[in-house]
Amino acid sequence: MAHDPYVLPEGLPVPLDDGACDRLLGWPIPNLTLPSSMGPVNLAELARERLVLYVYPRTDRPGEPLLPGWDDIPGARGCTPQSCAFRDHAAELAALGANVVGVSAQSLDDQREFAERNHMPFPIVSDERLELGRALGLPTFTVHGLMLYKRVTLVAERGEVEKVFYPVFPPDRNAEEVLAWMSSR
Repeated sequence: MAHDPYVLPEGLPVPLDDGACDRLLGWPIPNLTLPSSMGPVNLAELARERLVLYVYPRTDRPGEPLLPGWDDIPGARGCTPQSCAFRDHAAELAALGANVVGVSAQSLDDQREFAERNHMPFPIVSDERLELGRALGLPTFTVHGLMLYKRVTLVAERGEVEKVFYPVFPPDRNAEEVLAWMSSR
């Protein structure tokens, strides 16, 4: 049965805060250059002023089935609605001086297809080797032989993490939460 990747179903399990991101405040954004839908991006350079870095498990393509059991994994479902919400608030975030970047462990081909189909105005980064995760100790999970990131959003200013959103739920409201936090400062 086909699913609509743009709509979150009711009754998704809520992820619990396992403390995996508690230590990230004040950490420097690593000097990593990774491939993206817009060419190579250096995360440290983008974080020199202000960076919203949202990390997500994986997006799917319309008409393709979800991974078996995907909706039963707390926090897994919702990558497309989360990304589209950041897209829809990109101008407001830019007005607050923020660069926005989305990151998952998916291939560059998958990231490009997703970015083009959804008209993403910012880089969608491919981190297939989980380099960002190793540098920051980001939480991951494994499903059907794939190691994927758990959903976390970092706001960095002057190169360091200033705010951590973890766990992120519901993911389609994450961009609004980030915008509200940034606007209140």
